[in-house]
Formats: sequence, C-alpha cells, structure tokens
Amino acid sequence: MKIIWNIKKKQGNHRPILSYTITLEVHEMELDMEPLTLTSTIAVVPHAERGWCLPGEDERSEDWQPAEFHRLAVPWFRVGVDSGFLRLPFRESSEYPEVEESFRRLRDEYEKLVCEALRWGSLDVNASLQASEETKEKIAGTLAAKKMLQLAG
Repeated sequence: MKIIWNIKKKQGNHRPILSYTITLEVHEMELDMEPLTLTSTIAVVPHAERGWCLPGEDERSEDWQPAEFHRLAVPWFRVGVDSGFLRLPFRESSEYPEVEESFRRLRDEYEKLVCEALRWGSLDVNASLQASEETKEKIAGTLAAKKMLQLAG
C-alpha cells in the first residue's frame, strides 16, 4: 500500500486542507482483503464547510476540544485506489503530527491483515479415482466366464 498526502494552507485565516491518495499494490488487491476503516486522531473541525476560521471562533477558541475524529479507510480491493480531502484545524504552529500518525496506524493495521491473509496459501489440487481392486477382480471374473462360454459355444 502506498499513501501520499499533502497539506496546503493559504495565507491568512484559511484552514489547511489535507489531500491524500491511498493505492493498493497489485498483490494486495489479489488477496481480496476485508475492508479496513479506523478512527484517526485527525479532528473534525466545526463548520467544516467553511474554508476559514477567524480568531476566537471554533477551533481557535481557548476552550475548544475536538468532539469527533475523521475515519480513514483502505480502498476496496476491487478498486485499489481512493482519494480524499478534509479540512484540518487552524493552528498557528502549522504542525499536524496526527496526520502521519493516523496514516501510519492505518498502514500498520492493514499490514497485519495482509500478513494474516498470506498465511492462507494457494491451492491447486488435481486428483483422480479408478475402480477398486475388488471391483476389478469381479469384472475380470465375469469377463473371463463370458469368454469361456463364447468359446464353448
């Protein structure tokens, strides 16, 4: 799995935007993995539809505590790629360690599932059955008796 992300923020009171793409490797898609979704540590901002946050409002108020966190997911194995974007809380520091932490956790949890799935190897069974020896003896006896009767005629 490959996760690529980018955080962009315009100058001023604009909220940063996190854009990301998660792409599965071909061998991961071939495993038909179960879906994985987890709750990240990336806070959902109040009024996320607004691209800005003024001083003293929402996440910039002194007593703001996040109530919700974004959910991240591994793409469905039949599609193999997923992209998205979300608004991050405004921070004067412009530091968002929870983004890498959340993507790292998603990757680590997914890798556990991949390793588990790899335990169940491929299988290709070719088999056949023939008549049992007991049946072959009965058939042989019957055929021999018929031949003898035909010869005796």
